[in-house]
Amino acid sequence: MVTLFFAALVPIILLIIALSGLKLPAYQACTIALISSFFMATSFFGMPLKDTATAALEGGTMAVWPIIWVIIAAIFTYNLSVFTKGMDTIKEMLGSVTTDERVLVLLIAWGFGGFLECMSGFGTAVAIGASMLASIGINPISAIIVCLLANATQSSYGSIGLPLTTLAQLTNFDAAQIATFATLQLAFMMITMPFLMVVVFGGSVKAIKGVVPICLVAGLGFLLPALFAGSFMGAGLSGVAGAIFSMGLIVVYAKKFPVHNPEYEIKSVEETSEITAEKGFKAWLPFILIFVFLIVTSKLVPPVNEFLSQAKTSIAIYTGEGAGLYTFSWIVTPGTLIMLAAVISGVVQGASVSDMLSVLSRTIRTMIPTFITMITIIGTARIMGYSGMITTMATVTVAVTGAMYPFISPLIGSLGSFITGSATTSGVLFGKLQADAALAIGAAEVGQAWMAAANAAGACVGKLISPQSIAIGVAAVGIRGVESQIMKFVVKVYLPYVIVMGLIVYFGQAIVERM
Repeated sequence: MVTLFFAALVPIILLIIALSGLKLPAYQACTIALISSFFMATSFFGMPLKDTATAALEGGTMAVWPIIWVIIAAIFTYNLSVFTKGMDTIKEMLGSVTTDERVLVLLIAWGFGGFLECMSGFGTAVAIGASMLASIGINPISAIIVCLLANATQSSYGSIGLPLTTLAQLTNFDAAQIATFATLQLAFMMITMPFLMVVVFGGSVKAIKGVVPICLVAGLGFLLPALFAGSFMGAGLSGVAGAIFSMGLIVVYAKKFPVHNPEYEIKSVEETSEITAEKGFKAWLPFILIFVFLIVTSKLVPPVNEFLSQAKTSIAIYTGEGAGLYTFSWIVTPGTLIMLAAVISGVVQGASVSDMLSVLSRTIRTMIPTFITMITIIGTARIMGYSGMITTMATVTVAVTGAMYPFISPLIGSLGSFITGSATTSGVLFGKLQADAALAIGAAEVGQAWMAAANAAGACVGKLISPQSIAIGVAAVGIRGVESQIMKFVVKVYLPYVIVMGLIVYFGQAIVERM
């Protein structure tokens, strides 16, 4: 068993070495992991060559549809919004809400950043949020850190819940259940993070004075809608609902109870043009349509959901034991709905067909390395799952940690996002391991789902110290040589949060199994 355990670890060890030691791009590192998993599965775990190949093919297919399709649609929507200048209008509207820098930090880094993360993901929240804050005179390093803090709470909801839905698909649990459990595990972070962001920005606890209510509004405004939407509307709408409500509540509170403190007043305010209701509506239209389409086609509207769900195709891909049919849902999938919303909005905003095709082409070209990464890493995960490599790792890990395994579960999830920079990929790497480990310690099915969700929650915390996330923020504000300074600070935040989350998962497992 020990020999098999180390053989099962080989793809992950090589991935870590390739990313952290050799500094290879993710798509190259993940290709190495795929090749090594193929070799280990056939050489050490006795997996027939045909089964290994079709396991990788099933993983690649899952990566293309629906994951890559969601990525293309989400990033295309954002890029098209930039092209039509709708994003500029949105930025102006946000900047006109308040002149208090602390409130703007909450509105831009937490509210709007969360919205960008939940709609598109892939670094847009940190890049856009940090650059916006720096442009209004906030210290660039502080701007990066507060955006990293916000993103560390919200990244599991990225790209219309892609990390959660992918995790659910790989572990065979209900996506709504995974979203609900992950939100409960992240609740402490959601409530406390807005306060910490203000403290970090202001340089001391004194910065909280006068903004305690709006910090609470921001945190609870994300948590409660995310919890409701995750439970009743599905994983795709969980974070989106939280971000929309939180951002809206921050705006309403800031207008109704304006905060005035000379110490935190914006030093220089650029003149902005008057934004009409029509112009504002057009700017927000793509995101409004996405939200509406996701609700209308969700299980909240059974007749529509059931009718559109019939547009699907099921095929057999994997040839080994335990094989099932892989189903392509053509309409009731976030990628299709997002793309439809983007095209309709593009037309309304004045983009021609050739303009949209140009933006789409550029989006696809720039994302090719990401596509290769997703195909190879999910292919690796499928091989490791079907061959028994994941089960072997889970068995040995549980033998070492015993009943304390739930405590380290979030740590494992955070390791995945630290290595790869992606909450989705962390779920691909370790989601099945978490579920198998829960089974090995005798957890009931609901406890296994709770542990799987812990991987998504832990992946959020890991994003805080991900070198890729830090690099995105640094590049966005145009400074150099501060990566180590930022890392040194965020590690101090990461450690207590991952410990607290371990305690939440450990004690929470017993609670959910009794409910």
